[in-house]
Amino acid sequence: MVDIPREPRRKRRPYVYGGAVVAVVVVATWALGRLEPAAPSVDRGITYMDTVRRGTMVREVRAMGTLVPEQIRWVPAVTAGRVERKLVQPGARVEARTVLLELSNPEVQLELLEAERQLSSAQAQLVNLRTTLETQRLNQAGVVATVRAEHLDAQRNAEAADELVRRDSALLPRVELLRLRDRAEELVTRLRIEQERLQIFAGAIDSQLAVQRGQIERLTDIVAFHRRRVASMRVLAGTDGVLQDMEVEEGQWVLPGFTLARVVKPERLMAELQVPQVQARDVVIGQSVLVDTRRDTIPGRVIRVDPAVQGGYVVVDVGLEAELPPGARPDLAVEGTIEIERLDDVLYVGRPTFGQPHSMVGMFRMIPGSNHAERVSVRIGSSSVSTVQIVAGLAVGDVVILSDMSQWDEYDRVRIR
Repeated sequence: MVDIPREPRRKRRPYVYGGAVVAVVVVATWALGRLEPAAPSVDRGITYMDTVRRGTMVREVRAMGTLVPEQIRWVPAVTAGRVERKLVQPGARVEARTVLLELSNPEVQLELLEAERQLSSAQAQLVNLRTTLETQRLNQAGVVATVRAEHLDAQRNAEAADELVRRDSALLPRVELLRLRDRAEELVTRLRIEQERLQIFAGAIDSQLAVQRGQIERLTDIVAFHRRRVASMRVLAGTDGVLQDMEVEEGQWVLPGFTLARVVKPERLMAELQVPQVQARDVVIGQSVLVDTRRDTIPGRVIRVDPAVQGGYVVVDVGLEAELPPGARPDLAVEGTIEIERLDDVLYVGRPTFGQPHSMVGMFRMIPGSNHAERVSVRIGSSSVSTVQIVAGLAVGDVVILSDMSQWDEYDRVRIR
């Protein structure tokens, strides 16, 4: 027999192993491609969370401010002058008649002296005018008396002449009789004229005296005005209270209307809050307020809302309804919380550090039973100082992250470690 040589058998095992490896790599690559990226880790210590609740949400506005006096008396300079002496220092308690400082101005004294001289001259003129007019009236009265006597005498002569003519016409010429009658009639007319002149003159006396008295009254008012100006050189507090400020120094020249001092009543204070203009639109008179003085909380009520905006803020005056704590004084910094309204039976949660009222925001909600949080879209309604209303996107019991998560905006899920 002849042996036939055989071909060596090919080894297939390496190919099988290679194919298996390739298959594993392909499957692994496909599987890895299907996997979601790993969620980033967030330190629990830097997150602030809150639980969604249902109930009554109180809308509030919080603002900083100061205590200011309800009654402030500004003490102005009535006339120009130089400050000679300051008699009271700020912080001292004063009364209405307390002299705060003294001014000097020689021109004011001279104007008073001139006004008094004019008044004295007008009073002397009134005396002279009264004497002159009374003398003229008496003279006219004498003329009336003289004419009356002449009239009576002429009337008697005319009557006597008539009697003589009736007895015997030859006793008295007719011409003489007519002359006597004419004389009597003339004196009747003259007497009437002189009496009317006396009446007119008497009426004119009162008018002329009234004019002069009016001039005296005007000069008297002018003298009183200048006396008040002189008296105002001793500046009075004008009311009981505490001298809060005096804005002048000795030797300083001040003009009329310049504010010299300010007197307040420290026991009558109110809070003046600076409310941001965006939040001030909901503030109205009558809303309740809690004023924090750092030592106590005092209830109050809004009594005035400034119609103007100053530097992005609206001034809101709050009347205090309780006694002030010891140490409360003007310009003390306070914080006020104004209650805007109460929303009953609504979903609400702590106010996040992002988002505006009545807008859609993305918030991370904790997944129950895990340490992961997923992003959800939430519609926010009304907002308050520390809470916001949830309109849609969350349910009662959901735990959400309120702190700033903007650095994870590209992720829809995070892990809380």
